[in-house]
Amino acid sequence: MEAIPLPSRLRFSSLRSPTPSLLRRSLSLNATPFRSRSQCRPLALQRSDHDVVVVGAGIIGLTIARQLLLSSDLSVAIVDAAIPCSGATGAGQGYVWMAHKTPGSAVWELGLRSKQMWEEMADGLERDGEDPLDILGWKRTGSLVIGTTSDELVMLKERVRLFSQAGLRAEYWSSSSLLSEEPALEVGKESGAVFLPDDCQIDAARAVDFIQKVNKGFATEGRYTEFFNNPAIRLLRSERNGEVEAVETSHNILYGEKAIVIAAGAWSGTLMRSLVVNSPALPDVPVKPRKGHLLVLENFNKIQLNHGVMEAGYIGHQVTKIPKASLVSETIDEHSLPSISMTATLDSMGNLVLGSSRQFTGFGTELDESIVQRIWDRAGEFFPSLRVLSHDIKQYKEIRIGLRPYMPDGKPIIGPFPGLPKVLLATGHEGSGLSLALGTAEMISDMILENPLKVDCTPFLYPR
Repeated sequence: MEAIPLPSRLRFSSLRSPTPSLLRRSLSLNATPFRSRSQCRPLALQRSDHDVVVVGAGIIGLTIARQLLLSSDLSVAIVDAAIPCSGATGAGQGYVWMAHKTPGSAVWELGLRSKQMWEEMADGLERDGEDPLDILGWKRTGSLVIGTTSDELVMLKERVRLFSQAGLRAEYWSSSSLLSEEPALEVGKESGAVFLPDDCQIDAARAVDFIQKVNKGFATEGRYTEFFNNPAIRLLRSERNGEVEAVETSHNILYGEKAIVIAAGAWSGTLMRSLVVNSPALPDVPVKPRKGHLLVLENFNKIQLNHGVMEAGYIGHQVTKIPKASLVSETIDEHSLPSISMTATLDSMGNLVLGSSRQFTGFGTELDESIVQRIWDRAGEFFPSLRVLSHDIKQYKEIRIGLRPYMPDGKPIIGPFPGLPKVLLATGHEGSGLSLALGTAEMISDMILENPLKVDCTPFLYPR
């Protein structure tokens, strides 16, 4: 893969504040708008010094820490208001797919690079005599995107052509081929599907445990520290030159000599918006929470799936336009516009995972039984064995509810934040955090280390 030189305007040596600050200034940085902070803060906050501080311990933040630890001798601290895998990461379906991405789009190359890195991680485990299925929940299931209308079939056939041109193995399956491979499905004669045999699945909780274990291996060298259940409160600027130099949390002041990375998922927009309150010249970051439900049926043997499955409508539901006025408000009164798309996978433990929903309801994560019913009903349109079962919410092993970090243009933000030297963003991946995590981590790491980039960062810089 040809390296891409880091643009000169992104080199950290050129990102210095032009005017020194006469006073230490603090910038308000509320980690989560709805999680309460400790009422009894310590009288003296404990100081610790690191090369890089990462705010956010989802899959993006943890993999950024891992990449820096493996590719440099820098020390890394990671801080979160909760614990790893407690946000969108833990509520996902585990796709490491290219089937729902479009060749030539902004995220295509980043998706390819990330998938390659996940495959290299799985291959490395095998070389070490370990089973990627046990460690990561890694399965090369292949993916099926199903179309049921003439317009969808035209679109899917075009996608097969584009995938093949891009060098991926891709096939178009007629309805008879589809039913032969997935007999649990019920689709009409005019249906069809795109099949990508090399798409994979991963178990988020297992992957996070493994990555954390790798990171903790550097703790004995004094290079890795975790600060969980420890909300970030504000950023501190240097008295000498005005640069952001530290993150103040409820218990600590964490100095980041080289960089501070904001990777707080759906809360990243609120984090950065609180900076804009004190620094009006800084651009707003329109990351918004997009709520999703998934249903998990434990050891469900009524359906046998041979591949991961989604309906073609899922592709169109990834990017939804929302009112411009809502982009600057704390909540979005758009719960009347939820979208439901059928997705179905068997996870590494044999559980059937059904999805999915997308809706804008602010930061609330309450169970919405009407959404659960709609997911069940939509799945029943494709899997007739579900229609004969009683829909009882108690039958689920769990209902996963998470907040995807939504960006209106469908592209994550990856790179330096204008006007705040040493601060970088890695957020806005929506439902693709797992699949894009390793490529994002590599990109952020290479920016900090001023290495040539493997993937062009231009589409992901902000402002666009």
